[in-house]
Amino acid sequence: MQTLDDLLNEGVAGRRVLVRSDLNVPLDSSRSSEESPAPPRVADDGRIRASLPTIRALADAGARVVVMAHLGRPQGEIDPKYSLAPVAERMGELLGWPVPLAEAGEDGIAGASAMEKVSQMQDSDILLLENVRFEAAETSKDDDERGALADRLVALVSDGPPGVPGSGAYVDDAFGAVHRKHTSVYDIAERLPHYAGKLVLDEIEVLRRLAGGSSDGAAPPEKPYVVVLGGSKVSDKLAVIKALLPKIDRLLIGGGMCFTFLKAQNFEVGDSLLEADMVETCSQLLEEAGDKIVLPSDIVAARELDESAETSVVPAESIPNGLKGLDIGPRTVETFADRLDGARTVFWNGPMGVFELAPFAEGTRGVAEAIAALPGALSVVGGGDSAAAVRKLGIDEQRFGHISTGGGASLEYLEGKTLPGVAALEA
Repeated sequence: MQTLDDLLNEGVAGRRVLVRSDLNVPLDSSRSSEESPAPPRVADDGRIRASLPTIRALADAGARVVVMAHLGRPQGEIDPKYSLAPVAERMGELLGWPVPLAEAGEDGIAGASAMEKVSQMQDSDILLLENVRFEAAETSKDDDERGALADRLVALVSDGPPGVPGSGAYVDDAFGAVHRKHTSVYDIAERLPHYAGKLVLDEIEVLRRLAGGSSDGAAPPEKPYVVVLGGSKVSDKLAVIKALLPKIDRLLIGGGMCFTFLKAQNFEVGDSLLEADMVETCSQLLEEAGDKIVLPSDIVAARELDESAETSVVPAESIPNGLKGLDIGPRTVETFADRLDGARTVFWNGPMGVFELAPFAEGTRGVAEAIAALPGALSVVGGGDSAAAVRKLGIDEQRFGHISTGGGASLEYLEGKTLPGVAALEA
């Protein structure tokens, strides 16, 4: 796999470089109203900040940097609600200079507007293309459709023979998208000299350590090795549970998925989230894992999922009918912290409760603080909602060993799956 350093060593001054970044960030439209409309602003800029080291390195070396990314799921149509305009604004604020956005038109995101702006770029300029998912071909299963879009995107940066100064190049720095066989992470790598960005390399290196002892020859993770899983569905995490159970010392389970495990023990879960078709699978996992799997002993429950909900702490084995479990309880937080104590390797993916609402945030906060307090451990926050929770709850990101930008990609890597975007970089 060629890296960003390889590209920089070749020389990028004057070259157009197409960079795939992960800028899929949440937006805040709360300032807007019918009487006083206002454009949305970025609510959490973590992924933007994570993308900047690669973009800055290229710009500082004199490249003409054309950035592409997606935001949300606009279903292959231009939808102002999913415009990257707020992202361009925030990126410019973080960089200290404006980042223009190439508008999407009837000819797509790589049409006349983009071509004109690219042609006007000078060395060290940065341009952001509009949401690549405005193009239906980006996520198409049809190779020819994706290929046609790839050709249009490649045309923006190809101004010389491949592999020589002055020609285009492609850098994939969007780890959060490498598990998708999409145009911007797969097909373009077949058409341009391709390189892994700083973020992708960092992510792969950390995940290789977590999955160590596998066929890639990585060293086994330092023990004790504890995995903390939350989120809503067991089915989403089943493959990673099966892949990691033989390698870890403890698996702590919270979030909505814990209720299916509790039901597998014949406990009453009230009106809590439940995957009935996974109960038998959970029962088998509990039987096979012995005491490796640690479940909640108490639950924060309420009748409604609401900021002002009246809550009660109830035993995990007997959640009353009419109540929903929405967070792990204080006794469980203490137990999980005790099981984490002394860990040398920790992987955490998925919140312990509905952390977005204050009444159900303390379980996630308590577990996050316990992980952050581990001295000298490799502590990895597995992207997605877990990373968002760290930032929303105001926990210093520097206290963790690594915060991933790709929840789904992290899980699939640890499951042992081939990630299309990584395979394309290795080709």
